[in-house]
Amino acid sequence: MGPQRVLTGITTSGTPHLGNYVGAIRPAVAASLAPGVESFYFLADYHALIKVDEPTRIQQSTLEIAASWIACGLDPQRVTFYRQSDVPEIPELTWLLTCVCGKGLLNRAHAYKAAVDKNTLAQADPDHDVTAGLFMYPVLMAADILMFNAHRVPVGRDQIQHIEMARDMAASFNHRYGEHFVLPEAQIEETVATLPGLDGRKMSKSYDNTIPLFATREQLKKLIAGIKTDSRAPGEAKDTEGSALFQIYQAFATPEETMLLRQAFADGIAWAEAKQILFERIDHEVAPLRERYEALLRHPEQIEDLLRAGAIKARALATPFATRLRHAVGLRDLRSQDSSKKEKVNKAALPSFKQYRETDGLFYFKLVDAQGKLLLQSTGYASPKDAGQVIKALQQDDAILAALPPAPDPHAVQAALQQLRAAQ
Repeated sequence: MGPQRVLTGITTSGTPHLGNYVGAIRPAVAASLAPGVESFYFLADYHALIKVDEPTRIQQSTLEIAASWIACGLDPQRVTFYRQSDVPEIPELTWLLTCVCGKGLLNRAHAYKAAVDKNTLAQADPDHDVTAGLFMYPVLMAADILMFNAHRVPVGRDQIQHIEMARDMAASFNHRYGEHFVLPEAQIEETVATLPGLDGRKMSKSYDNTIPLFATREQLKKLIAGIKTDSRAPGEAKDTEGSALFQIYQAFATPEETMLLRQAFADGIAWAEAKQILFERIDHEVAPLRERYEALLRHPEQIEDLLRAGAIKARALATPFATRLRHAVGLRDLRSQDSSKKEKVNKAALPSFKQYRETDGLFYFKLVDAQGKLLLQSTGYASPKDAGQVIKALQQDDAILAALPPAPDPHAVQAALQQLRAAQ
C-alpha cells in the first residue's frame, strides 16, 4: 500500500484572514510535514467562478492565496501545489461523473437546497438565480478529489455531505466500469479553532468582521483596538468566557502565555493593555510571514512559475489516469476492439459487490456471482462509508463474515471472495 493521499482545496474568492490562518492554513501546513503522507493543495479557481464574476478579483485572490500559503511554510517541493484550472483532466472527469450521478443526489445538496428555500420563502421561482454551476458544484468537487484518488479530505462538518456525495459517485462509476476510484473519507478537524471576529461572531467575510492575515502592523493594531469588549473598568475582574479578545489570543499563545493572560483578566487588566498584549503576540508570529508574503506579491512571476511546476506534477498523475478512465467508459482507440471484448468477458466472469440505498434511508450491499445470483446480503448501514468499509474488509479476509447475516451457501461465498482477492 502506498502513502495516504490527503487533498485540500482553497477557493480563490477573497483575501485570507486570521480565521483562515488558524482554522485552515496553519494546521494544513503542519500536516503536510507528516511522514507517510502525500499532500495535494490546490487553488479552486473554477469553484470561485460560481460566486465571483469579477475576473480581476479572481486573479488577485489567486495570487494572494498562493502567496499566503507559501509564506506560511507550504513547501511546493514537498507537496503537489497547483491551480485547478491548470489540470484539464479535472473538468473532463467532472463530465464522466455527471453521467453516473443521479440528479436526485444533487437535489439534496445543502447549497442548492438553501438557494431553493430562500426563493420559496420570497415566493419567487424555486430556481431563480440558481446557476447550473451552483447545482453541479458537488460533481466538480468530487472530480477534484477522485482525480488524485485522495484517501482523506480535511473538512469542517458543513462539508461532510460533499465527501459522501463524492463517495456515491465513485461507487457508481466503479460499479459500472470496474474499480478505478478510492472511496474518500472526510477528515473532521475537531481540534481546529474557529476564530471570533471583531464583533464576537465567527470571523467571516460575510459578517465583514475579519482581520486580514497580512494587514500591515499599523492596520493590525487598529483592527485589534476595535475588538468588541464590555464596559468593565481597569481593576475590575473580567471574564475569559465569551471574550473574543481572549479566544483570539488563545489561538496564538502557548498554554503558559494563555494562563498568564487568564490570571491578568481575573486581576482586572485594562482592556487597552489586553489588546496591546494580543497585538504583540499576533504580530510576533505573523511579522516574519508578512515579510515573505510581501516579497512574493512583488514577484507574481515566481508564484506563476511555482503553480506551473505544480501543474506538471499534478498532470503526471492526472493524464495517465484520465486515459485509463476514458478507456474504461469506451472512449477508445478503434483498433483495440478485440482486447476490450476480452476485458469485458474477464470482468463478467467475476463475482461482484453491489452497493445501494433502500427506501428506509439505509445503505446495503450484496455479493452476487458472475451470473448475478445472490450469494450474500448485508444488513442496513447508516452511511455508504460504513457499508464500503465492510466490503473492503471482506475483500481482505473472512473474519467479518461472522458479523453478517448467514449466507444460503457459505462455501460459495468463500469461493467468490477468493476469486475477487486473486483478481486484485
